[in-house]
Amino acid sequence: MIEMQDHIAVITGAGSGFGEATAYRLAREGMPIFCQDINEENAQRTAAKVREGNGRADAIGGDVSSEADVKAMFAACRNAFGDCTLLFANAGYARLSPFVEMSVEEFDRMVAVLLRGVFLCDREALGPMLEKGEGVIINTASQLGHKGANEMAHYAAAKAGVIGLTKSLALEVSSRGVRVNAIGPGPCNTPILDDISEEWKQAKAAELPLGRFGEAWEIAETVAFLAGPGGAIYAGQTLGPNSGDVML
Repeated sequence: MIEMQDHIAVITGAGSGFGEATAYRLAREGMPIFCQDINEENAQRTAAKVREGNGRADAIGGDVSSEADVKAMFAACRNAFGDCTLLFANAGYARLSPFVEMSVEEFDRMVAVLLRGVFLCDREALGPMLEKGEGVIINTASQLGHKGANEMAHYAAAKAGVIGLTKSLALEVSSRGVRVNAIGPGPCNTPILDDISEEWKQAKAAELPLGRFGEAWEIAETVAFLAGPGGAIYAGQTLGPNSGDVML
């Protein structure tokens, strides 16, 4: 198994939220971090902060739903540090939309980013990992992929797809040295909820057994666990740092 400090990490959606926090957390392990975000300025900012902490990092912009952009991202990582050995496929966004008012374009865009983006990134990372017989892939799903959500059918459907993709991929490649798992966070205090009303946030927090939303650094700790020796026995799992919103 690759030692933590020897990994080369690619993190999508690294410009904010879980991706940004995970970049800082994994950089503390000594591994180089390649940051991606649809907002390249944000990705570059995260990389700069890693370097300020004496870490190694580079960044690129791009859209994870674009096959060309995903290929360019992994090629840039290869040029900067070498082949990716640890992928955190995390890019995404959230938006409320009543089902009967949801446009085809809105549904398709959500699925393209949240599900096709994971597929494209996982597929691109896998080739070199399988050649070497080792690697780690961690996909960002959601607790809503288990339970659904009012006015978030497109989001919940895409995240349920990520859970199914993760299980299926783990069945294919675990015996070949690549560990594939997912995380299913609950609501957290990150920019992904910026467009959600305060009324909704307060009502949701009151429903949670812990009575609070998570923080990005807490999610990053779960990613680091799955990436490290403590996660070596996990395959095809979706760990749930979700304040007790879903209990499996």
